[in-house]
Amino acid sequence: MANASNVIGSKKGTGNAFNIRGINGIWYVALGAVLWGVDPLFRILLLKSFTSAQIVFIEHVLLACYAVPVFMKYRHALAGKITLAVIGALLFISWGGSAVATILFTSAFAHGNANAVLLLQKLQPLFAIVLARFLLKEALPPKFSAYIAVAIIGTYLLTFGFALPDLGWSDLGTLSCLFSIMAAMLWGGSTVMGKFLLQKDFSFHLVTAMRFLLALPLLLGIMVASGDAFHLNSEANIAFLIVNLLFQAFFPGLLSMLLYYKGLSSTKASMATLAELAFPAVGVFINWWAFGYTLTLGQFVGFLLIWSTLWLMSTRQTLASAENTIA
Repeated sequence: MANASNVIGSKKGTGNAFNIRGINGIWYVALGAVLWGVDPLFRILLLKSFTSAQIVFIEHVLLACYAVPVFMKYRHALAGKITLAVIGALLFISWGGSAVATILFTSAFAHGNANAVLLLQKLQPLFAIVLARFLLKEALPPKFSAYIAVAIIGTYLLTFGFALPDLGWSDLGTLSCLFSIMAAMLWGGSTVMGKFLLQKDFSFHLVTAMRFLLALPLLLGIMVASGDAFHLNSEANIAFLIVNLLFQAFFPGLLSMLLYYKGLSSTKASMATLAELAFPAVGVFINWWAFGYTLTLGQFVGFLLIWSTLWLMSTRQTLASAENTIA
């Protein structure tokens, strides 16, 4: 965590404890996304004792143990910066990017063709790039069109391999597709809103804490509205559940978001949205290694394409930073 003497809002107040020699912002974002990929290892086990809403709520209650002290420590950074735009961005990442997008994406699978849902979800980077261009006035870096083309091909291969998705035009005009597109917009927009807040000189520690704290009221409302009571199976191992909840909250939850926002603070949103594709790339290997799913040649090629794209973007960013330092 940042040294207490650092002034939040200064360019140096981004948390020196997270600075690792030789790693630029793109890899911080990718590392955070990699931790999202290990989420199923904990969540699937927890689903035997809790509902999805209960797991997410408990996770955020645990994360409040980090978020409340951080908010109290850095709250002075909010002085004079609370505008409607900042409030909107905070609610967007905490409500829209977390709870609402997840609910929409889950509902999309329940109402339509899964292949159509997965295909349309691949629009997420495009939404982030367009929003970054218009809201943040980001200029696209050189060769970016090649990066995104290769990355989208890679994500397609991760999902469908070398086969064509089994769907018709009628499958693309359903309510589930609308839900999938809305979820992609919210997730892509969350990347841009997070970058917007970091550009306002908020510490990435504070942005992470605010995301967790502001999500709690909405998650509580969703859990209450669902009407699901807490009840543990008589055969459940309480110690095992507690350990899983703690790991779920503080690794795929807290550490991933700290790494993500640390990287986003020095990376354009348009580049970060491609680095997030490390999540599905690792998820495919987790499914193969832990759950016995078949790993096809097409998925392996997609994995290589995504990580090659990240390496090329990182190399380009490092060279650009070196040129700016010399200049």
